[in-house]
Amino acid sequence: MIKLHDLYFKPFISEDEVDTIVERMVNDIANDMQDEVPVFVGILNGSFMFVSDFVKKYPKPCEVTFIKLASYEGLKSSEDIHRLIGLTQDLSGRKVVILEDIIDSGNTLEEVNRIFENENVDELKIATLFYKPEAYKKDYKLHYIGKEIPNKFIVGYGLDYNGLGRDLPAIYQLKTTQYMTNLVLFGPPGAGKGTQAEFLKETYNLVHISTGDVFRFNIKNETALGMLAKSYMDKGELVPDQVTIDMLNAEVEKNADANGFIFDGFPRTHAQAEALDKLMDSKDSQINAMIALEVDDEVLVGRLLERGKTSGRKDDANETVIRNRITEYYKKTAILKDYYTAQDKYFGVDGVGSIADITKRLNAVIDTL
Repeated sequence: MIKLHDLYFKPFISEDEVDTIVERMVNDIANDMQDEVPVFVGILNGSFMFVSDFVKKYPKPCEVTFIKLASYEGLKSSEDIHRLIGLTQDLSGRKVVILEDIIDSGNTLEEVNRIFENENVDELKIATLFYKPEAYKKDYKLHYIGKEIPNKFIVGYGLDYNGLGRDLPAIYQLKTTQYMTNLVLFGPPGAGKGTQAEFLKETYNLVHISTGDVFRFNIKNETALGMLAKSYMDKGELVPDQVTIDMLNAEVEKNADANGFIFDGFPRTHAQAEALDKLMDSKDSQINAMIALEVDDEVLVGRLLERGKTSGRKDDANETVIRNRITEYYKKTAILKDYYTAQDKYFGVDGVGSIADITKRLNAVIDTL
C-alpha cells in the first residue's frame, strides 16, 4: 500500500505485467505496419513512460512526437480539454499511431481526433495501454488495447494523482475504503464473546455481523439466499460457503459507510477465511485481526453450567455436551489461528476476570491496529 497526498493506493498491475502488455502491443502494431515507418504520437503528460518503453522495444524504424493535453483535475477527467502543445510537424500521407496511457471517458480522444481532422494523414490508429470500457462514452474506434480495467482511479507508470505517482514502475489502484477496521472475533463457548462484541461495537462504531443472526434473518424473511440455505438445511446438508459469503456480502453492502465490522461465527475453516479475505479485498478493505478470547476449560464449564440455570438452553446444562462443544471449538480454531498467525493478525486475549478488565485488554489490542 502507498500513500499519495491524502489517499491510499493498493497494488494493481505489477511492473512485469505492464512490461508484458507493452511487448504484446509492440508486436501487434509492428506486424500491422510491416515496412511502413509510422509516426507514434504520445499524449503528454501521462504517456511519457509508455511511449519511451514502447519505442525502445519497437523493432523497426519509426518516428516519435508528442502533443500535450490536460484533462484531469484530481481524480476526475474533466469535460474541458486544454491543448497546451499541438503538432509541430507535417504528417500528411503518414501512418500515425496515437499512444495513450489510458482511455476512460474518451474526452481527450475526441480532442485528438479534432487535431487530426485536417492533417491529411494516410491512416490514424489509436493504441491505449489501459482502457475503461465502463467509462467510455464516445464512438471512436480503439485499434489496440493493452488491458481493460475497471472504472477505478489508478496511478503509476506515468499516471498521477495531483502530480504524484508518475515515477512508479507498477500500477496502483485507489483504495476507495480509506479507513476501516475489520475484526474476526473468536472465543470458546462461555468466553463472553457476545458481551464483548457489544462493547467493541459501541466503542469503535463497528457493525457486528453474527453469522447465526444473519442466517436466521434471511430464513425468517424468506430472502432468496435464506430460501437457498434452508433448502440445504432441510436435506441435512451443509450450506455451501458461497451462500454464507453472499449473505455476509449483503450485510457489508447494507453498511457500506461503516467504520468496520466484527465478524462473529465466520470464518470456521481455512477456505472460509480465504473467501472472507477475497470479499473484503473486493471492498478495498481487509481483515485487520483475529482476536480470540482465551479461557481455561474448567472456567468455561463452570460459566456455562451456571448460565444453564437461567438460559433455558439444554446444551448449557449438560457437562458432557459442554466439553464436546469446547473440544470442537479448539479443532476449528487451531486451523484459523495458524492462518491468521501467518499474516501476523492473530491476537490471543485473556478472557478471565471482570467484564471491564477483559474489555480493556481487547481495547488495548485494537488500539494498536
